[in-house]
Amino acid sequence: MLRNLFINFSRFIMPMFFEKKYLQGRWFANNVTGWKWCWRSLLYQKILGSNRHIPFPVSHQSVFGKANRISFNMDDLNNFQHFGCYFQTWGEGQIIIGDGSYIAPNVGFITQNHNMYDLNKHEKSEDIIVGKNCWIGMNSVILPGTTLGDNTIVGAGAVVTKSFPDGNCVIAGVPAQKIKNL
Repeated sequence: MLRNLFINFSRFIMPMFFEKKYLQGRWFANNVTGWKWCWRSLLYQKILGSNRHIPFPVSHQSVFGKANRISFNMDDLNNFQHFGCYFQTWGEGQIIIGDGSYIAPNVGFITQNHNMYDLNKHEKSEDIIVGKNCWIGMNSVILPGTTLGDNTIVGAGAVVTKSFPDGNCVIAGVPAQKIKNL
């Protein structure tokens, strides 16, 4: 009874603060988890102002560039609830996250680097594409222009400097290299 009351009350209140299209999917359909994220985010995002510009509930302990340059399935909203993630989408760079992929805490997605000869300038932005059913391990960094094919596992602490478009593999290390086919 209280669970249903909480869900129905949240369905009424939260569209006032977050875009309605983000308040659907497995975390919101008769599930309290998504609504709990909303209430936490209401405090930190909308009242205290951390990540206020993001139209969906996110962790106040992560950093986001332009939210409209991040594409993902609504069923994967859990990826934005961790601490310490960095979704840098400055310039024209996009981050595309495939369905069913998991992103651990402290992962950095960087679509634009500094120019190594003049740190006051930036290189051209490049998209990052993560395929379906990937797992990005904790403390990993995904650099501009990389594509991870479906079913790619990125080991914790890896720095992904090149693409692995064929997927179905485990990559790890600095720089990341294929260590196993799946």
